[in-house]
Amino acid sequence: MKIIVPLDFSENSIKALEFAIALADKKHGSITLIHVVEVIYDFASQAALALDALLTEAEKLMKKTIATYEANGIPMDFVVVEGTPSVSIARLAEEREATLIVMSTQGASGIKKTLMGTHTVNLIREANCPVLVVPSEAKVSEIRKVTLALEFANHEEGFIDWMVDMSKRWSLGLEILHVQTNQGFKEELSIFGMEGYLAKKYPGLPVKIHTFYAENANEGIERYMEEHEDMILVMCHEHRDLWDQIIKKSHSIKMAYHTRVPLLILV
Repeated sequence: MKIIVPLDFSENSIKALEFAIALADKKHGSITLIHVVEVIYDFASQAALALDALLTEAEKLMKKTIATYEANGIPMDFVVVEGTPSVSIARLAEEREATLIVMSTQGASGIKKTLMGTHTVNLIREANCPVLVVPSEAKVSEIRKVTLALEFANHEEGFIDWMVDMSKRWSLGLEILHVQTNQGFKEELSIFGMEGYLAKKYPGLPVKIHTFYAENANEGIERYMEEHEDMILVMCHEHRDLWDQIIKKSHSIKMAYHTRVPLLILV
């Protein structure tokens, strides 16, 4: 498992690193830290001087961070680059064929309460691998399960396979959450069908299926989260063009602004 961890050296980003270490496979896993420097100046000479200083300082902090956590036994390296954070992180993840990106919901600048930073949301839109976002309140020691929110759509089959594998690697329980916005025979059939599918494809795998009736998916997920804080919430995010994102906004992007538990977005 190859994990990318964006680091701005804030307390929140260090917490994301600690989550990544807990999830990484010590035998076959590795972690690459990335720090992205954004420099905007009116004069090129000022920009060059500032950039050199920032890159040098970031490299020192990266080496110090790795020295602090290398005793965990996970191979770690780092990259320091200039650019746009979301673009640079997504590019590195693609180049390294990363399994997962783990980052904090808040950066050094800080966004109060449970709001997620712009860079994080942009990365969710641009990344070609799953992204796990870790709120400042989350504690890896309290995580007991992963909960996969499903619409029972065709594109979700691969996500189920991936999460079954990850839940085993992470030694966490697996639960399925389905929010019903309509009540009827068709919805009930879908639930029974999912139970049968899981039993046939993964015999003996203990999986709980939770269903909530709500006016919309966000409301149902919020209700579930109020009762289950010992989890990583997993959602699917299909990439859409800019106007579709603005007009419709996928459930996963909406939830990214309000989550109180770690949120894993599958792409």
